[in-house]
Amino acid sequence: MVPTRKSAQLRTLVVDDEPLARRNLTVLLRRDPDIRTVDECGSGEEAIAYIRGERPDLVFLDVQMPEYDGFDVLEMLGEDQPPAIVFVTAHDDYALRAFEAGALDYLLKPFTDARFRRALERAKQRLEYQPTRRAGPTRRLVVKNAGQVMFLDVADVDWIESANYYACLHVGSDTHLLRRSLAVLEQELQSAPFCRIHRSTIVNVDRVSTLEATKDGGYEVVLKSGARLRMSRRFRKALQQRLGLIDSPAS
Repeated sequence: MVPTRKSAQLRTLVVDDEPLARRNLTVLLRRDPDIRTVDECGSGEEAIAYIRGERPDLVFLDVQMPEYDGFDVLEMLGEDQPPAIVFVTAHDDYALRAFEAGALDYLLKPFTDARFRRALERAKQRLEYQPTRRAGPTRRLVVKNAGQVMFLDVADVDWIESANYYACLHVGSDTHLLRRSLAVLEQELQSAPFCRIHRSTIVNVDRVSTLEATKDGGYEVVLKSGARLRMSRRFRKALQQRLGLIDSPAS
């Protein structure tokens, strides 16, 4: 296969909840002339949104993080996983699981500069022959519950509400819990017909039936299913633009 990416174009991301650990990796990466950019994320949630939006080539991913660990990050990314992933952890008992999850290498803290360089060289070699990925819209959401894996078409989702570190998907009369924050889902669904109408609510624009004024001067969004959702003034203009009620800034 002919190489499709030059190592000098490498875009890298360091994900770790400990600032010092991120800094150490960042310093090592910036010493390498083949690295174009080095960015940092301090949480799994932040990393998911960044990876979906920026598409880095190489990610150094900490295993143990609060809320979402490294394995959660890869599971939630699904097909959007970066082409090269190096797990970084202080515990060696995750190694087998890391390779099963698709990790290219496994750095055990504390590691030497020489061990880091070997991991980086392995990543460069893989990326020289890695086909360029094309970003595409999210079409399905994967929901795991009680040993079952369910695939939901995003077009079938009526609306989504925040449930702490989860999102509750409303599909007709059914509800499904997804281990994703609303902020992460909003990033994933930006190419789909979804719009935030409240800090805790995202709605499928194709499911909107009417907008009804309330006594306090606000609006309720009424869906074709009959569900009535409160709309915040902050997000009113965005929904009106998506519904074609007012012109968008680009028009």
